[in-house]
Amino acid sequence: MATLTVLKFETAIGAENTLEVIKDLSKKQLIKLNDVAIVTWPMGKKKPKTKHLADLTGAGVLSGAFWGMLFGLIFFIPLLGLVTGAAIGALSGSMTHIGIDEDFIQSIRGKVTEGTSALFLMTTGVVEDKVVEAVKQTKFELIASNLSKEEEDKLHATFAEE
Repeated sequence: MATLTVLKFETAIGAENTLEVIKDLSKKQLIKLNDVAIVTWPMGKKKPKTKHLADLTGAGVLSGAFWGMLFGLIFFIPLLGLVTGAAIGALSGSMTHIGIDEDFIQSIRGKVTEGTSALFLMTTGVVEDKVVEAVKQTKFELIASNLSKEEEDKLHATFAEE
C-alpha cells in the first residue's frame, strides 16, 4: 500500500533541500517515489506556491487535478470564503479512501503557514533504516500521514528529540 506523508519544515526552502536527499534515496532504490508535490510559502507572500513534481515519478500515481483539489482545499478555499462547510466536506469526503479527511486538511492548514514549506510524498518500498539514517539530521515535523497508528508512532519515536 502506498503511503501519503506530509513533512513540514520551518523554512520556505526546507522542503526543497530535503527533496534532494529523497531524490538521492530514490536513485539508490531505497524509497520508491510514486508521487511528489511541494509547497513553499516565502515570508511576505499572501499565499503559498504549490508544485506537482510528476517529472520525478514518471506519470505519477495521482493527477495534477488531485493535487490541485487538495491544495485548493487546504490553502485557497478558506481564503475565498465562498464555499460553505458542507461543500468543503463533500469535496474532502471523496478523498477519505486514501486517508485524507477533514483532520488531515485542518492539520496541514494550521501548520503550513507563511515562512514554512511542506513536502508531500506518496511512497512505497521504503528501506526504513536507510531512509531514517539519511534524514536523521533534517529538522521536520510529520504533520499528516495515512500510516497506521502503529507505523506513525514508530516514525514519531524514531525522530523524537533526545
